[in-house]
Amino acid sequence: MSVTVARLSAGFPNVIGAIDCTHIAIKAPPGPNEGDFVNRKGVHSINVQMVCDSMCHITNVEAKWPGSVHDSRIFRESGLCTLFERGKKKRPILICHTYFGPNITAFLHYTGAYDGILLGDRGYACRQYFMTPFPDPNPGPQTRYNAALARTRARIEMTFGQIKGRFQCLKGLRVAPDRACDIIVACAVLHNIATIRKERTPVVEVQPVDDLQPVHLDQPSGRAARDRIVQHNFVY
Repeated sequence: MSVTVARLSAGFPNVIGAIDCTHIAIKAPPGPNEGDFVNRKGVHSINVQMVCDSMCHITNVEAKWPGSVHDSRIFRESGLCTLFERGKKKRPILICHTYFGPNITAFLHYTGAYDGILLGDRGYACRQYFMTPFPDPNPGPQTRYNAALARTRARIEMTFGQIKGRFQCLKGLRVAPDRACDIIVACAVLHNIATIRKERTPVVEVQPVDDLQPVHLDQPSGRAARDRIVQHNFVY
């Protein structure tokens, strides 16, 4: 799949993926680590990170973290973050509850420079390659930036709705955590196959907004990159 097809297109420039986490409920696991799986809503879950493109293909899924872990930590310790930080192009792989879909090779430029950006919500730190909203946008360009980011990032919420609609088991897995992670990754692969084959798209349930507060400060290089995007694309 070409780099152009992999990009998102809802008014925000040079985006190659929308990222977020979603909780998949599981039964309470036995043992001393049971409490680690209780999320902020008091439900036992796996917190799953996914990235999607404009066609709702899942280009990356990381399913191995208990529900109490914050979204920003999952990204910071993910293989995807490592690839961006190193700035090196990699081949698709499937290991250790982590799936890099067919578009991962479009994520980074051959020269080692970033060939686009990820979009996330306020639960993440703003980085040079990872744009997040302004927490208190000024009227005008910053507000337009936030609106364009929200429209573009909505694709990942749609993807969550589609995969949970296709695979009703994801509404609650009554298996051990390791087995649940395997099932989640398998569902992501099958979702991609169904999407590529243009199978019927299930009715998407509206996902409740879960706006996490950031636990890490935005990086100076990220703030500078965000300001440049605003200046070049949203000042008019």
